Amino acid sequence: MTRRTDWPEERRAAGAARSGERAGERDVEEQHAHDQGDGGAPVPPRAGRGASRPGAGTAASRSGDPGERARAICLRLLTGTPRTRKQLADALRAREIPDEVADEVLSRFEEVGLIDDTAFAGAWVDSRHHSRGLARRALARELRTRGVDQAVVDEAVGRLDSGQEEETARALVRRKLRATRGLDRDRRIRRLAGMLARRGYPEGLALRVVRGELEAEGEDVEDMERHLPDC
Repeated sequence: MTRRTDWPEERRAAGAARSGERAGERDVEEQHAHDQGDGGAPVPPRAGRGASRPGAGTAASRSGDPGERARAICLRLLTGTPRTRKQLADALRAREIPDEVADEVLSRFEEVGLIDDTAFAGAWVDSRHHSRGLARRALARELRTRGVDQAVVDEAVGRLDSGQEEETARALVRRKLRATRGLDRDRRIRRLAGMLARRGYPEGLALRVVRGELEAEGEDVEDMERHLPDC
């Protein structure tokens, strides 16, 4: 996304936030920063040069204008990492920005394209499916927890068709097969199918894929139908 350069209030807020002491907003940034790769853990706070000192704080945090503070917080959190409107709203609430002020600031950010949940959802699906092999069900769950509207979620995950999802599942099983050699067949089935289930693949698809890959490897799968769910 390209930021607008004709929004002077936001430029002043961003410049003040970057030039001041970062400690005033560090707790919010660390609480809400997520690793794009694994989608998960908050970054622990770091002591040292960035630690807060008596009387320190950003110009925005010293300002009595909650709108200026809200804009500075959002610009800092959006630097280098797209976020949903809900993620930013949660960050503002944690910093005790009044809801009506937060709503006004977030709506303005949406108007100029700094917040775009549709683009966020599309990029999330592409990245998480290709880097982690997540299926549509897992991707939809992740987007919902980030506050993306269900209609936007459905559109984003709808880009993955069943054929693409199955091919990704097969690639995941092939990479895992070697690690399961030496185990008895039933344990291999449970381990491989469980790996797919944790990534959101339906049980029937997971077991069919596992059966096909084990059969291609020379495993006896004649009585494996007992593992398959009724369709």
